[in-house]
Amino acid sequence: MNLAEWLIRTARRQPDAPALMSGENLISTYAGFADRASRTASTLVSRYRIGPGDRVAIFMKNCPAYLELLYGIWFCGGVAVPINAKLHAREAAYIIEDSGSRLVFVSGAGAGELQALLPADCSLHDLETRPVVAPDSHGLTAPLPRAADDLAWLFYTSGTTGKPKGVMLSIANLHAMTYAYFVDVDDVLAEDAAVYAAPLSHGAGLYNFMHVLRGSRHVIPASGGFDPEELSTLAPKLGSVTLFAAPTMINRWVAAARQSGYSGEGVRTIVYGGGPMYLADIEAATAQFGARFVQIYGQGECPMALTSLTRGDIIDRQHPRWHERLASVGTPQSCVQIRVVGPDGKDRQPGEIGEIIAAGPPVMRGYWNDPAATAESLKHGWLWTGDMGSLDQDGYLTLRDRSKDVIISGGSNIYPREVEEALLSHPSVAEVSVIGRPSADWGEEVVAFVVPAGQHPPASPELDGHCRSQIAGFKCPKAYFFALELPKNNYGKVLKTTLRSRLLSQ
Repeated sequence: MNLAEWLIRTARRQPDAPALMSGENLISTYAGFADRASRTASTLVSRYRIGPGDRVAIFMKNCPAYLELLYGIWFCGGVAVPINAKLHAREAAYIIEDSGSRLVFVSGAGAGELQALLPADCSLHDLETRPVVAPDSHGLTAPLPRAADDLAWLFYTSGTTGKPKGVMLSIANLHAMTYAYFVDVDDVLAEDAAVYAAPLSHGAGLYNFMHVLRGSRHVIPASGGFDPEELSTLAPKLGSVTLFAAPTMINRWVAAARQSGYSGEGVRTIVYGGGPMYLADIEAATAQFGARFVQIYGQGECPMALTSLTRGDIIDRQHPRWHERLASVGTPQSCVQIRVVGPDGKDRQPGEIGEIIAAGPPVMRGYWNDPAATAESLKHGWLWTGDMGSLDQDGYLTLRDRSKDVIISGGSNIYPREVEEALLSHPSVAEVSVIGRPSADWGEEVVAFVVPAGQHPPASPELDGHCRSQIAGFKCPKAYFFALELPKNNYGKVLKTTLRSRLLSQ
């Protein structure tokens, strides 16, 4: 079933219900939202010849039009390829070309730079210079039929090589994720306001489905992103606010709330995930905001749907092991099986650390045009997540480490290899190793250990400027440490554990 059917049904049931908002301002009712989506679909078909299975990229910051574009793409049978708006134009162009996208939507910033990098067969539509929907246009009469296994969302993540990989999420994957939310995470009410303070290209965007089904409000903050003071002012005015937030966002919000005296008025549910939430941080958050938190653990390969730690578990202080449970990521969601295994694939005993593997309807179809990576991650019906953890006797999963050296900063994954490759293209850099160090504001931040190619190391600002010309600014190192050599094992592999120890000693 086409995902746009959910929007159409809600629009028929409650056409006058508020749907899309910018801050406190109403942009569209559900009838208007559905009409805009159908007319967007008509434009995609008539102007750009988009048909079932064709990929359409969105390289934009959060705005109400973003949701109209998503549903317009699905309405005509297309596949959405949302791209992190913080990426460098060169990085976005790689994703567009790799996905075979025939069209990319942008909104002003960087349109010219991206246009010069696009494949010849890909069109660019800038919403700031050309509206998608003409005032006198007519929409498609109904969403095009789609099968459960048809591709709907191509989510680009990265592997240890640093090359982005397209996670193929089918309609059935997204159905399972959506239904599990109601069972395992939170109910959704018609009066709710889903506030998109985190990027729609990531987990926050995936949570639109639940709120479309219930006919809730979809609110883009006036700032277009996350601002603690703005949220503290907006939430009491909207009422019944729900939002998805990375742990670093919550920490910043709690710190600001302490200063202002805000204690969560207007907020019903905050779902957090996308990185580790330290025990002290969630205790501080519940002390400030109360019983408003639910934790989820997921991956792009099993979107938002591996485990959940319920509101009750987070606020409970009576259970004899409440402390351990609060430090966990909860229990498996109803749509998946979770195991912790050794390298031989055999189950670990409770408390023993191993790799987390998962199976169930939300697990991806595989990686786009990458059968080798698919075979490495999907084995005998199980997704090997690359994350290390342990299960206790009650089925609570605790993350222990990441088997991949991914740095999670502000809820975004940063892959050291691509930062290293950018720095190694500088003529004064002989060797480099990139790791994450703890950050009170961002969870982790990027730092680089550099071996100069000559006698004198390049200046840090010079390296920073070079790095920013290659990759997105948020991926660039926040500090550079120069060394005569990097610590390595007998096989020549850099010992990042030793580098981490050096940071701690400093």
